[in-house]
Amino acid sequence: MSWKAEVAAYLSAHGLPDRVEVMLCDINGILRGKWLPGDKLEAIGNGAVRLPVSTYAPNILGEEVGETGLGILAGDPDGVLSPVPGTLGPCIGGAQVLAEIEGDPNSPRERLADVIRRFAVRDLTPVVALELEFHLLQQRDRPDAPPLPPDGAPQFQNYDMEVLDRTAPVLEAILAGAEAQGLETETVIAEYGPGQFEVNFRHCPDALRAADMAVLFKRLVRTTAAAHGLEATFMAKPYADSPGNGLHAHVSLLDPKDGNVMAADEGLSDVLSECVAGLIDSMADCQAIFAPHLNSYRRFQPLSFAPTAPDWGIDDRSAGVRLPATSGPAARLEHRISGADVNPYLALAGILGGMLWGLEHRPDLPPERAEAPPLSHDWSAAVDRFAQSEAAASIFGTPYRDLYAAVRRNEIARILPIISPLEYEIYLSRF
Repeated sequence: MSWKAEVAAYLSAHGLPDRVEVMLCDINGILRGKWLPGDKLEAIGNGAVRLPVSTYAPNILGEEVGETGLGILAGDPDGVLSPVPGTLGPCIGGAQVLAEIEGDPNSPRERLADVIRRFAVRDLTPVVALELEFHLLQQRDRPDAPPLPPDGAPQFQNYDMEVLDRTAPVLEAILAGAEAQGLETETVIAEYGPGQFEVNFRHCPDALRAADMAVLFKRLVRTTAAAHGLEATFMAKPYADSPGNGLHAHVSLLDPKDGNVMAADEGLSDVLSECVAGLIDSMADCQAIFAPHLNSYRRFQPLSFAPTAPDWGIDDRSAGVRLPATSGPAARLEHRISGADVNPYLALAGILGGMLWGLEHRPDLPPERAEAPPLSHDWSAAVDRFAQSEAAASIFGTPYRDLYAAVRRNEIARILPIISPLEYEIYLSRF
């Protein structure tokens, strides 16, 4: 559908919005952009909206990173935004649309698109279904206040139907917003932690669309929660003593002639074996993508519902790669390493790229649940490994691998030296 036709369909369904939010997804998965008057809606498709190209690669604090070669040191030039097809929809306050600086190699969406094109050369289509976990919180009065679950939330919810009943107003508003935006949600469950929920998306034969939906859904959840007097967070580990938030990706591969090439009558198909082997072989190298932030590494704890090693298992949720089914149309793998704080485009690029790494290099598949060196608990070590990784360069391209590492190293230099209040509490009066 052309942009003009998409605008016409929106206006027919919803009328002229008061404002339009034009949003670009940065390296951290944060949406940045502009508000425009509603009467400028059609002009968005005519090159009327610009943002600096450096908008793709700030650190988590929102600062430009000189080591990327972007920003004021390069004159901070603008790029012209183009709307992402199929993302125009209603939101609280008006309309919204995702946008991209077309062809910009620093776009996370373009990194995923590049991986998808490599599958297309093989005549294969990745089919993706994402699962996203998040916490609802009481509204806080300052950014550094610790989180508190909503009043009445039990410490362990674990599929509790009464929790869904009590939280129905905000959950139903989230689902209604998702339907209005064309976000194809399916199942909602009360997850293990207090105020924690998981929403599953339908299987989608367009991995870019799957990532678009995840990005828009995260904003929808946060704005809807705020409208109901709550906060929402996709932070990887908001509570030290309960499970964190993950992004799990179910992936199968379709061939136009043979259907789901991951399926086998017995055992594992060659394609599934090679994909799993590639994911395991590249997982530690790409951990900095799946665990991008300091807090991300708090998820990797034994018996915490987050896998801690590059391993695989059949219908085993403690494995890094779970195989829910190996035969029939539902044959697929589930990648369980990522936190919900990831950039969905980069996470899917890392997952699909790891599968390609297996198809191209055919590393040996270790035995099911074979003992493996654990994933890192150290943010700096994970970024250093990524920065030197041949697999990461193959998946993301060497320039983007280096840019990503530069941004994370900048954050490490800014964040790790900060002395925490706990250190003062424990050590200041002791020594």
